[in-house]
Amino acid sequence: MGWFSKDIQTMDDLFVHQLQDIYYAEQQILKALPGMIDKATDPQLKQAFEDHRKQTETHITRLQAVFRMHGAAVKGQDCPAIDGIIEEAEEVAGEVEDKRVLDAALIAAAQAVEHYEMTRYGTLVAWARQLGRPDCAAELEKTLKEEQAADEKLTDIAVSAVNRKAA
Repeated sequence: MGWFSKDIQTMDDLFVHQLQDIYYAEQQILKALPGMIDKATDPQLKQAFEDHRKQTETHITRLQAVFRMHGAAVKGQDCPAIDGIIEEAEEVAGEVEDKRVLDAALIAAAQAVEHYEMTRYGTLVAWARQLGRPDCAAELEKTLKEEQAADEKLTDIAVSAVNRKAA
């Protein structure tokens, strides 16, 4: 059994497949964020999740634009990786009773999501450039930088307060 669909024959096909993957992932993340916002108790963490929910809406809109710029249909492709990361986060969150520890767990889960997104967007930026699509690369790079900033913000919240309270 292969890792990719048989309809991937070219780098262009691979690029579009990866766009479909991250498009689906962003939609799943958008669905998961309200639950994370509700479970978070640290005010900074709650606000960071709310900010990222709004940002994720922008990421989805930006991806739709990249699909159109590239002449591809806007559609998602099931992404078992993001489904697994979100499922694991929900399981862990359901097992933690101490709200301070739960906040630390939520940050860890959110960072797993961010790191997944950063790998996907980083790859897409490189591939867009290789395919001679600096327009697509520029849009995708905006999102990559926002994902990196979100990850850094979560680290700051964890280190400055949440992890200490959880300990």
